[in-house]
Amino acid sequence: MAKILVADDEQKIREVIREYSEFNGHEVTEAADGMTAVGLCKLNDYDLIIMDIMMPKLDGFSACKEIRKIKDIPIIMLSARSEEYDKLFGFELGIDDYVVKPFSPKELMARVNAVLSRNSSVEKPVEKIMKFDGLEINIPARTVTVDGEKVELTPKEYDLLFYLVENKNIALSRDKLLSDIWGYDFFGDDRTIDTHIKNLRNNLGKYRDFIVTLRGVGYKFEA
Repeated sequence: MAKILVADDEQKIREVIREYSEFNGHEVTEAADGMTAVGLCKLNDYDLIIMDIMMPKLDGFSACKEIRKIKDIPIIMLSARSEEYDKLFGFELGIDDYVVKPFSPKELMARVNAVLSRNSSVEKPVEKIMKFDGLEINIPARTVTVDGEKVELTPKEYDLLFYLVENKNIALSRDKLLSDIWGYDFFGDDRTIDTHIKNLRNNLGKYRDFIVTLRGVGYKFEA
């Protein structure tokens, strides 16, 4: 059973998600606006957040930023807008999936279960701390430092970096990165990977070239 926070200003939407979530054995807490969602996250731990973008007091994107400062919780974003900009901006913030309204409750539950499954097994027992020159990756703490300075990564940026490092010197296609990190059921495209790689390189500073672009294929970590 997972603890799910549903943040949406539409009561009917919250009720539908609650009904299907509880039928799947999950426990649901509701929030009618972004401010309430952030407050609940400060007080409680959740396994997943399902959050609408357009909400009063604090929109979903802003709420996501605030939550990311205090908790590393998977987030599925809901929106009545299907513009590519909104999707890419959401993924830059580190959301795990993006669902456009109106949606099928059964499909949403499939995505919920997939995200929960991925995040329950995303960390693998390799080395505790990996160092490449001045780049240090602490696996248990999920932290990254560049020349002793801690850099802030979104959960997906960290997962992507860890996966690249774990498969050091191996060519990884965009499709493989999408399927292994986001899941086979993820409905994104190659630009999702490229956006995260761009942000990751910016965060790595002078060690950005450790992530090598393989034209027409994908990427690899080489240090």
